[in-house]
Amino acid sequence: MHRDDPSEQNQTPPPVASRSGDPGSTGRTIGRHRKPEPPRRGARKLLASTPVRVALATGVSCCLGVAAYAGTRDDGHDRSEPLAEAVADRAALADERASRSLERTVATPTPVSPSPSASPTPRPSATKKKTTAPKKPPKPRKPRPVAGLTQAQMDNAKIIVDVGRELGVPKRGLVIAVATAMQESNLYNYASGVLPESQDYPHQAIGWDHDSVGLFQQRPSSGWGTVADLMRPAYAARAFYLALLKVPGWQDMALTVAAQSVQMSAFPDAYAPHEDRATTVVDALT
Repeated sequence: MHRDDPSEQNQTPPPVASRSGDPGSTGRTIGRHRKPEPPRRGARKLLASTPVRVALATGVSCCLGVAAYAGTRDDGHDRSEPLAEAVADRAALADERASRSLERTVATPTPVSPSPSASPTPRPSATKKKTTAPKKPPKPRKPRPVAGLTQAQMDNAKIIVDVGRELGVPKRGLVIAVATAMQESNLYNYASGVLPESQDYPHQAIGWDHDSVGLFQQRPSSGWGTVADLMRPAYAARAFYLALLKVPGWQDMALTVAAQSVQMSAFPDAYAPHEDRATTVVDALT
């Protein structure tokens, strides 16, 4: 390098005057108060060229940083691809499991209750049936009285006819039985004043002909049955029919003879006047 270079001349600092005579010069040149020395010629050239080198280093660093960042992004992109594939595989596996579960499981449909506006069916409280007791069988209608009989007399006549029909007695025997009861008790169930026991049972009248009781005035002392039995119209009628059926040829006999064969009455001809009325009653009941 030549001395006559203007740049070098400008960079050469002027000589510093000696200030040895200054009493404070010693303190200024020592320690923290030491005055910095001017840079040398080589140092000035280094400082002059430093900005260029810093700029170059900075540029190189930036390039390296961009390259590193680009490499990092590429690496991250490459790494994200396996992660996305794993997520896709897991989603496919979940779909496959869900499809298998749907194939094996039959879903039970949930019943949908109809809305009141869509269905005309009334509410359950409105359609609820009341609990009713079982109906009792209707009572048989009472027969209408005929031949001048009262309702009580007609009811007793019906019992006599019903018992005879159960035993298979022909109509002639029914007429004989009703006519006999008309003569003996006027078709009323009699108790006896001689047998106070007979009055403990349902009865419609009280008689005084010895111990005779019931519709046919049968006597317990003659072996017709107990007082309790003979006071029941059905039992008394059955006892009469069984005795009549034992009389040989009763169907060919006159009514009064057939009745007397059973009753052994002191007035055997008293039954004949009741035949027509008894026939009217039996016709009405059969």
